[in-house]
Amino acid sequence: MSDFFVIAEEELVLAFRMAGADGRAVAGRDEAVEAFRRAVGRSPDAPASRPKVLVLTEEVADMIGEEARDWQAGGGYPLIVEIPGQGPSRGGRKGLADMVREAIGISI
Repeated sequence: MSDFFVIAEEELVLAFRMAGADGRAVAGRDEAVEAFRRAVGRSPDAPASRPKVLVLTEEVADMIGEEARDWQAGGGYPLIVEIPGQGPSRGGRKGLADMVREAIGISI
């Protein structure tokens, strides 16, 4: 397992894989919770090594809810980083496409 693991929509997982990160595409709460538990080692079939950084989209973090907050409060690895998903971001933040357009001037 690489140092980074992404739990997100399929397109974002593929993009992160191109950069060398492992990941799992999820479509609902049950899949998100299962992927999270495997990544942090709370599943019987979890791999022996764990990532150092776990990247979640806002949508996935909302699906997992308390489980992710409890993990963060414990202060263990992997660290959780929350990124905007493909859709509109919550809290008035820009979406991923807007940030890419702003950063490199290309509309995706």
